[in-house]
Amino acid sequence: MNFKHIILVFSLLSASGAFAEPTVVNTAVNATVVEENETKEGDANTTALDMAKINPLLLQKETLEKELGDNNIWSKIYSNYHIYQELEKQKDAIEATISRLEKLKKRTKEQEEELESARNTHITILGKLQLLHEYEKDPFKKFLTPPVIDEVPNVESPFSVISAVSYREKLQSDMNEYNSRFDSLRSIMEKLREKQVILNELLILDPLNEAYRKELIEVEDQIKTFIPVMEIFKTTQNVYSKKIDEIELDLKNSIKKEMERTMVIGAIILLFLFLLFFIKHFVKKYMSEDERFYAINKALNISFVTILILTLLLAYIENVSYLVTILGFASAGIAIAMKDWFMSLMGWATIVLGGAIHVGDRVRFVREGVEYVGDIVDISMLRMTMHEDINLTSYMTNRRAGRMIFIPNNFIFTDMIANYSHAGLKTVWDGIDFVITFDSDAQKATLIAKEITKKYSKGYTDITRKQLNKLRSKYGMRNTNVEPRIFTHIEPYGLKISAWYLTNSYATMTLRSTISIEIISRIQAEEGIHLAFPTQSIYMDKDVPKPVPNLEEMPPEGTSL
Repeated sequence: MNFKHIILVFSLLSASGAFAEPTVVNTAVNATVVEENETKEGDANTTALDMAKINPLLLQKETLEKELGDNNIWSKIYSNYHIYQELEKQKDAIEATISRLEKLKKRTKEQEEELESARNTHITILGKLQLLHEYEKDPFKKFLTPPVIDEVPNVESPFSVISAVSYREKLQSDMNEYNSRFDSLRSIMEKLREKQVILNELLILDPLNEAYRKELIEVEDQIKTFIPVMEIFKTTQNVYSKKIDEIELDLKNSIKKEMERTMVIGAIILLFLFLLFFIKHFVKKYMSEDERFYAINKALNISFVTILILTLLLAYIENVSYLVTILGFASAGIAIAMKDWFMSLMGWATIVLGGAIHVGDRVRFVREGVEYVGDIVDISMLRMTMHEDINLTSYMTNRRAGRMIFIPNNFIFTDMIANYSHAGLKTVWDGIDFVITFDSDAQKATLIAKEITKKYSKGYTDITRKQLNKLRSKYGMRNTNVEPRIFTHIEPYGLKISAWYLTNSYATMTLRSTISIEIISRIQAEEGIHLAFPTQSIYMDKDVPKPVPNLEEMPPEGTSL
């Protein structure tokens, strides 16, 4: 057998083997397909059976996701933080692409377009990162930081109690708001753990579902992120709560202490007020003189106000010497800037302590040539109030009365003030003048004037005599004659008789009118007495006699006959 025959035989054998092998392979393939079909049928049956468990879990997961998404600031912060992290990764990838493309010396058109697109994307990503910059590091810091505790107010007066109560309410409101943050974070953690459990159960029922697996990884990542946040929040809340409790306890004690002090001060003031009304009632009941009652009432009011001010100063000013020092330095400036007020206060002290003027006194006050006569109705720390009455001054000079005149107290140092009723004196000297002719009986006219004035002024004369005797121990009084006085003077056109008598200082016009009418009536009834008044002679159709002038008998200059 030659070599060709051998090769032929080998080829035939190989061909028969090749035709026999596919039969075996096809058999194996058919067996595999049958097995896979049986497996799929078994899995389908299993899935159909587990859907009854999966659907409720899906409903629970959907409910949790809705709760996690509705008005949940923590989820939104985490979402922004997660977006920022993803943008950081995209930025790094884009920067790597740009760096790779820029290193190429020669770039194709596609590479140029890719580089331009990468640069634009890089700019967009940088803009987004700029907007989310606050989520770069510690995104939860803003919500973990408790509200700032303002300066605690000092409770030193009843008014500061109101601010302290408002401060406590603000602290409580801040604490409630901070606790609500913690409660919301704790609720998020509970819901995330519930979602984690549901996803684990879903993966047990459907282990090949990659969406569940990916979602589970995201939930676990959120839980890992929130765990340290939760721990920090617990610690911060504990410290903040203790600080708030400490402040509230101090404020409570301070408010209680201040209220007790206020009640004590209020009780003291009420006691003094009760004593004030009691003394006023007692004085009013047993004091017959209205003027003295007014003075005592005024003194009681001033004393009560002084005690009240001193009580409040001693109660609410801790360092009284500091206040005295300040007032001492400020007194010089106050005296210069408020000179008139200061002098009025000094005048008030002089009036009150000196006793020169009292309420009810009739005084005469002259200012810039204008005279005012009236009764003092009030003396305050800055001024006196005078009610102008009808009197000889208003009759002869002002021609008006009834005004309220306000006299600054400092005028007692610069102006003349006459008191008509000082030290209990209720009378003043008043005079009436009338002129009789030279040929009248001057002696008889003088006796008539004295008789009438003595008749109507007798009561005032006796009162004045007694009062002057009392004043001798206080003043060096020599002339205490209180009887009516009659004076006679020669005038160019007759004898002037001036009758002076004591009268009520508050009713001079009344007695003056009565005496004037009586004097005129008596004089008119006398034949030997004639009233004189300036006259002149008129000659009609006659020559006027021209007397020979006698220098010795000529009247003085400035007089007329």
